[in-house]
Amino acid sequence: MEDNVKLAKRRARLLQAAAEVGRSITSILDPDYLLERTVDIICDAYEFYYAGVFLVDETGEWAVLRAGRGEAGKAMLAEGHKLKVGGHSMIGAAVEQRKARIALDVGEEPVHFKNPHLPHTHSEMALPLSVGDAIIGAVTVQSTEEAAFSDEDISSLQAMADQLAVAISNARLHAENQRLLARTERRARLLEAAAQVGRDVTSILDMDELFHRMVDIICDAYGFYYAGVFLVDRTGEWAVLRAGRGEAGQKMVANGHRLRVGGHSMIGTAVELRKARIALDVGEEPVHFKNPYLPHTRSEMALPLVVGAQVIGAVTVQSVEEAAFSDEDIASLQAMADQLAVAINNARLLQELEAAHAELLRTKTFEAIATATIEAIHWIGNKALPISVSAARLRDDLNALAGVDPQQLESMLEDLTMIENGAQLIVSVQEHLIGPAREEQPRPVFLEDVVRDTALALGIPADVIEYSVADDVPLGLADTTQLSRAFAYVLTNAMEAMQDAQEQQIVTEIAPAEEGDFVVVRIADTGPGIPEKDLDKIWAAFYTTKGPQHAGLGLSAALQILKQIDGQILATNAPEGGAVFELLIPACDGDHFVAELPAGRSFLLIDDDDAWRRFVTSVLEAQGNTVVHSVDGKDVDLAAADLILLDVVMEGGDSLEVLKRLAQAGVADKTIVVASSLRVEAAMELMSLGVRDVVLKPYTVGELATIVG
Repeated sequence: MEDNVKLAKRRARLLQAAAEVGRSITSILDPDYLLERTVDIICDAYEFYYAGVFLVDETGEWAVLRAGRGEAGKAMLAEGHKLKVGGHSMIGAAVEQRKARIALDVGEEPVHFKNPHLPHTHSEMALPLSVGDAIIGAVTVQSTEEAAFSDEDISSLQAMADQLAVAISNARLHAENQRLLARTERRARLLEAAAQVGRDVTSILDMDELFHRMVDIICDAYGFYYAGVFLVDRTGEWAVLRAGRGEAGQKMVANGHRLRVGGHSMIGTAVELRKARIALDVGEEPVHFKNPYLPHTRSEMALPLVVGAQVIGAVTVQSVEEAAFSDEDIASLQAMADQLAVAINNARLLQELEAAHAELLRTKTFEAIATATIEAIHWIGNKALPISVSAARLRDDLNALAGVDPQQLESMLEDLTMIENGAQLIVSVQEHLIGPAREEQPRPVFLEDVVRDTALALGIPADVIEYSVADDVPLGLADTTQLSRAFAYVLTNAMEAMQDAQEQQIVTEIAPAEEGDFVVVRIADTGPGIPEKDLDKIWAAFYTTKGPQHAGLGLSAALQILKQIDGQILATNAPEGGAVFELLIPACDGDHFVAELPAGRSFLLIDDDDAWRRFVTSVLEAQGNTVVHSVDGKDVDLAAADLILLDVVMEGGDSLEVLKRLAQAGVADKTIVVASSLRVEAAMELMSLGVRDVVLKPYTVGELATIVG
């Protein structure tokens, strides 16, 4: 009788447990909580030692523990406990065979997994979780007693397992529906963001405003940590940040943040390779630039901005999460990037059209002014020249007079000096304005060499000027004497502008220009810059912003020199301050004259270690000649040289002193003086020292051959 009562009570508990599991199934949609609740109900209702739920992973090879009772369950979950399907475990066998496995004494069970976390297990039951034809996992129930499972336990637990399998399947479907819903909502936001970018592309004409709007839309619509827009600079070597999200972006733009194209960064690589780069974990990405302004970035995507065959920049998108980018994100963001690239290109074309129109108008105006001015100065200069001659004669006559009052004579001589100075100034003005129109003999030229020689001739200290020369810069095509004048005007203007500046620095960049077949020489200073209202006026003759002591002729003359070789000169202000002058000089694309070089001879080359010296040395040595270097003509065997080449402009030596030393040694007659800029009067002075010849520097093999052959 007592056994019947116990049996009735146990059946009641099982029915209650089954009902509770049923309620949980219908009310709990969180799969993890559902599994935890199930193992608790099983252990509490049946008074078993342990229960756990395993689910088969995506590979189908492993059953992974997803919920376990008590401390043992927590420990195994923390360790990622899993059992191989079909392996030596009750769970593995139940999943593989798709039927329950019962071990009334685990010590006698050949496929039982001896779990160190559950040392007191004596009997175990593994029940498969199946939905239709699919096995999704299994439930393990363990007891400290042998033969602990009755037929009623087995049937009711299997019923619970079947209910649980359906519940897990429903929870998964619910989670998938939620994911699809979130994906749909996200897709709607992305479409709206793309539409917004499309509207902004057509309505915002200011590029900086467009860039900032773009990064805000990306971060707001996608929920990303950071976005930024880079544009490739004119050299093609750097991608420069033009807009960035938030305070980090503002600081980087203010600091002139840039990344080298092709360097160790996602942006540089995307630009160089012309395709998107994605790092799902930046810590594992070999080309990721670790940015101190963005320390929380875990994943990054760099999308190139491409127009036709040209990459004009790239967009970076960054997230604080790993693997943050879906296929839809990538596709929609690339579409936005393509829209942005087209907008940037259109804005640039519009700016170029406006600039071309303004340049044409300015050119016509200046041509008219220059023509009238030059004619007037030419007439005045011709009238001033006889004044100088007459004043010189009057000075001689006054000095020859006897009996003249000394004070009166001194006063008359002072007046005469004023007349001479005035006439000399007029002649100087004439030279500035008429000189650039003379001696036009374009030829191939090392622009770096002409700029350096000009700076040395002006006495600009080496620590004040620095040079940046791009690889593979072509030869320019210009009259080097005239071009040296233009460089001198711009460099002098820079030095005068920096007189009161705390930091005095001139940066000269030489690179192939983006606009057509030109080489650009960019000269930037750290002066106060040019007032915006004066940017178009500085090219007019006699216009100056530096006071009455300056004639205002240099930039006008530079403009005339560049126009005669079909080049350009432009002036702007750098964002960080200071003026920037860009001289666009035609690149030399014609065939160079070729002549036969001598062989087996000895040359002494007196010059600094510069690009020109390296060019001459490599060419001569390639023909089997011997080339000895010196910067002052000392400590070398002058008599051993068949020919001596002396650069008249040197940083490390005084060319006149060197020439005197060569004359004393009796080798002046085998010395050729070379110069990047040469005037007749200077050549005559050097020839008077007995040198063999004074010539312009050769910048091609053919020119060198005609000099040394």
